Amino acid sequence: QVELVESGGGSVQVGGSMRLSCSASAASGFTTSTNCMGFFRQVPEMGHELVATIYRSGSITKYADSVKGRFTISGDNAKNTVFLQMDSLRREDTAKYFCVADVVCYGGSWTMFKYRGQGTQVTVSS
Repeated sequence: QVELVESGGGSVQVGGSMRLSCSASAASGFTTSTNCMGFFRQVPEMGHELVATIYRSGSITKYADSVKGRFTISGDNAKNTVFLQMDSLRREDTAKYFCVADVVCYGGSWTMFKYRGQGTQVTVSS
């Protein structure tokens, strides 16, 4: 079993920056279960939207078109942690951000990821 814990959410003004972190821990030690890690986001009454994913082994990344050029996902394998650096934030980035992990990256399919965090709220205001 893998536990994912997000941190770094909060409130920020339009145009500002914020960095989210997601730390993965496993009682049995790490396996391939966290080869892929990433973030989804959700606004009330909407589905989960893929934000970004990364293959930790090769640092292969994928981004939603809406965040390309503004968000950067990266990983620290020694700490089993991934980061989402969010720059030039917009009001429409306001959402609850969830960390995900699995053996492979399932594209935009939230339900396919075996491991999902509890989420952290990001609020962007003018």
